[in-house]
Amino acid sequence: MRGFFVTFEGGEGSGKTTQLKTLLGHLRSAGRDVVETRDPGGTAIGNQIRGLLLDGENARMDSLTELLLYEASRAQLVQEIVQPVLAAGRILLCDRFTDSTVAYQGYGRGVDLDLIGRLNASAARGIRPDLTFFLDLDPVVGLERVKRRLAPSRAPRDRLEGEALAFHERVRQGFRALAATEPERVIALDAVQSLAELAAEIRRRVDARLGPAEAAPGTRRRSE
Repeated sequence: MRGFFVTFEGGEGSGKTTQLKTLLGHLRSAGRDVVETRDPGGTAIGNQIRGLLLDGENARMDSLTELLLYEASRAQLVQEIVQPVLAAGRILLCDRFTDSTVAYQGYGRGVDLDLIGRLNASAARGIRPDLTFFLDLDPVVGLERVKRRLAPSRAPRDRLEGEALAFHERVRQGFRALAATEPERVIALDAVQSLAELAAEIRRRVDARLGPAEAAPGTRRRSE
């Protein structure tokens, strides 16, 4: 029995990681068997690739190089985690997946969308999320959130956070286009709402799709 695959998408500072963690806690408290992961990353190899992609020192990275690195990390993630988890009938929550590549590399960088579609399908072995939450937020607001988050530690912005505002606006257009094309799968939510309001809406939609939880057999967590 195939499991249930939920992804969280959005621009920088949209709060998707926070909402994933909140949903994770809700599902586990209900006794559901849930795994969390992220893309890029989620595996030893993927985390090394993630470091290359986000390192601000790699500002000269070519767009095609960037795309292929994302797909390489995804291929490893699918082989190690996505396929086994879903094949076991478990629930998988993933922080970004193929939609981010369409939005960031396709709309943001201008890489050919047909090429991205073929590479996404190949790296993901044809697997697509059952449900995707797109947290829609004005990039100006999102980048200001990032700035406030990094201020206490004085950490630098990563390579993507440091891109020009126009880039982030194109990324938002990409996510909005995906939501308009696949409204049954991609649920667009206004990320200006409070964390609690967003969490409640996400919880409601996921619970409706999953149905009543069975008696809890115990849950396990796969570390990122």
